[in-house]
Amino acid sequence: MFLWFNILKVGKIKSLKENKVLLRIFAVVIGVAGLWVLIATIYPIASYEVMSRTRFPILLSPLADTTDSYGFDSTQASNWFVGGAQKEDFSVSKVDFYTLSIPKLKIDNATVAIGGEDLGKSLIQYPGTALPGKFGNAVIFGHSILPRFYNPKEYISIFSTLQTLDKGDKIYIYYDGVEYVYSVETLFEVHPTDIQVLEQDSSDSFLSLVTCSPPGDPRKPKRLIVRARIVPPDTNS
Repeated sequence: MFLWFNILKVGKIKSLKENKVLLRIFAVVIGVAGLWVLIATIYPIASYEVMSRTRFPILLSPLADTTDSYGFDSTQASNWFVGGAQKEDFSVSKVDFYTLSIPKLKIDNATVAIGGEDLGKSLIQYPGTALPGKFGNAVIFGHSILPRFYNPKEYISIFSTLQTLDKGDKIYIYYDGVEYVYSVETLFEVHPTDIQVLEQDSSDSFLSLVTCSPPGDPRKPKRLIVRARIVPPDTNS
């Protein structure tokens, strides 16, 4: 009996030691996983900030004002610019939807709703801006999240890699049976209060793609603008 008691005692002690080792291993694994998640979340935002300081030197204000950045619903297009056009002011069109393609970003025939609101269901042409192919500035909004979750077929993430576009990249709009080709001219960032980007320039047909930046930052303190100009039909390649 005494022998069995000692065997059980030794076995219990050994089991406790093994459990402590397992708990330590589990704690390390959890800690590493937590650190990885933290890095995976913060790194894209931080790297975007570093990149944007050199790539997008045009910022209408030196620092982003985040006073309206917390708690607003970024899936609603009317929340994106303070004091901008109202959704009932959209240009008169005989169609409600058209499509947009950006081969470089693998975006193929994405739906653009004219005067729409829900960025989780489509891209949105901002109210009061010119229609594609017309003189003026057609402004299209798209949602963005962390680039690592980018899916060009999901509207919640469709503009997550918009910042990778370069001058000369092509954007294709298919509106009312006609294809219009736009060439990227510049990229820059603005405040949500800098509604100059919504203004109309009747000297040519322009296209502005807009998303929140940095992608994946819940504050969404800035807006990234990709400005493109129409390519005349006889020069399309």
